[in-house]
Amino acid sequence: MQDVVITAPDRECLGALVFPRLHECRQLAGLDAQASDAQVLASAPVRAWFGEWLTRLNQGANGNASRLEWIVLLDEPASIDRGEITDKGSINQRAVLQWRAETVEALYRDQSPDKISAEPTA
Repeated sequence: MQDVVITAPDRECLGALVFPRLHECRQLAGLDAQASDAQVLASAPVRAWFGEWLTRLNQGANGNASRLEWIVLLDEPASIDRGEITDKGSINQRAVLQWRAETVEALYRDQSPDKISAEPTA
């Protein structure tokens, strides 16, 4: 994982936009070199790895404030030109959420096939 942006301000649950390390995901996917970044991130091995990561992350989480309900893997890197990355190389959460607002809204409406959902709580 390269960066993660939490999508929670004023939301009923926590979600996250994940900027994955595409090179490592490509190795994990085992697809040929011509596969697009989107194909790599949609591959079963990559989605399974991130699903397991989400399960591990949520172990011991109690309540909506500490549990990620879903993540989505972004195939478009954060942009310096849009202010998503600061001059110091840090992620700018506000800019990411602003520029990717349509994606976030679709995720909260369950209208994205790319969403990786957390396992239900016991």
